[in-house]
Amino acid sequence: MIDGHAHIFLRQLIGTAPLRYKPYRDAPLQAYLAQLDQFGIAGGVLVQPSFLGNDNRYLLQGLRESEGRLRGIAVIAPDCPLPVMRAMDQAGVVGLRLNLIGRPLPDLDSPAWRRCLAHAASLDWQVEVHRAAQDWPVLLPPLLAAGVKVVIDHFGRPHPALGVDDPGFRRMLDAGAASGRVWVKISAAYRNGLAGRGEDIARAALPLLDSALGPERLLWGSDWPHTQFGSIRYARTLELLEQWLPDAERRRRITHDTPAELFRFDAARGSGGRPPDDWPDS
Repeated sequence: MIDGHAHIFLRQLIGTAPLRYKPYRDAPLQAYLAQLDQFGIAGGVLVQPSFLGNDNRYLLQGLRESEGRLRGIAVIAPDCPLPVMRAMDQAGVVGLRLNLIGRPLPDLDSPAWRRCLAHAASLDWQVEVHRAAQDWPVLLPPLLAAGVKVVIDHFGRPHPALGVDDPGFRRMLDAGAASGRVWVKISAAYRNGLAGRGEDIARAALPLLDSALGPERLLWGSDWPHTQFGSIRYARTLELLEQWLPDAERRRRITHDTPAELFRFDAARGSGGRPPDDWPDS
């Protein structure tokens, strides 16, 4: 089993610039690995948190120290040189992240972003995007035109009041079905609405996602350490996973087979990768 979405960070690494959110406690690598060990989870994917910007040092350190157990999704500037991206790739980075919550949309058709996305495509990197569903009609076309794999965070973030009737969510489903290059993380349902609304949306979204994408393009992630939602516990994310996917074989495909391929756990990396088939299934 692979946890497809988690974060590690130390507060001392956060700069002084104003931020949308600052965590109130550290989330060190060893604490995350302890969660994986406690629940018998083989590997995980570290996603660079927004408040560290493109300072990926702690993420890269975590990849080195994990000795192939983890993969990374980095945040980079659009003018990041290809040799730097190649070095990250060798360290276990398999994609770049655009966390656009509370931020202006980037001009993905600009020369800098087109060049960056071409570099990402040449490395077979994914581009992971976190944004409210209303903007998928704007964001998806240039990303798909660039030839990259697109990974969408947290059920696509439909509007809490609209749920699966959000037109942006529906456009995302259509684009995913038509292109074959969109993956969606079934993670962090609590980010889609409070007081249980997010879980209701998740339950309604799953059959639609399954119909449009199938288990080969769905992923699960814990979203550890659940920033801004400190009452959530890792065990609860696993309980929800079993509720959403009661069929064990389907759950295995979404938590093992699909992420193993997408995040390239089946390829030896500079940090010492090993094939996931040698790992426990739970």
